[in-house]
Amino acid sequence: VQLQASGGGLVQPGGSLRLSCAASGFTLDYYVIAWFRQVPGKEHEEVSCINYSDGRTYSTDSVKGRLTISRDKAKNTVYLQMNSLKPEDTAVYYCATSDSGRCDYYGMKHWGKGTLVTVSS
Repeated sequence: VQLQASGGGLVQPGGSLRLSCAASGFTLDYYVIAWFRQVPGKEHEEVSCINYSDGRTYSTDSVKGRLTISRDKAKNTVYLQMNSLKPEDTAVYYCATSDSGRCDYYGMKHWGKGTLVTVSS
């Protein structure tokens, strides 16, 4: 059972990135998949989550309209499209799964290694 987050990098303010969270060893069909981010010295912040089965999504207010979560069932992968990026979006981004239907940090079961996003000019 493995989650692999990728796609991070350095981008200028206003730019875009697309993060991927690929699952191997299990299917995401019965999970809620969430993206979190963490800045050094701070707790994980929930960004967005998706019910992989029916596609329902949730995003925190600070990213609505800019960061969009989606899924590709054929690839067993969840994406986070990040547009209009701001310096305050700089963080390590993690994907995680929940089999309890929850969309919060303590409800997550599996975690992938993070991918660093740096928004800077």
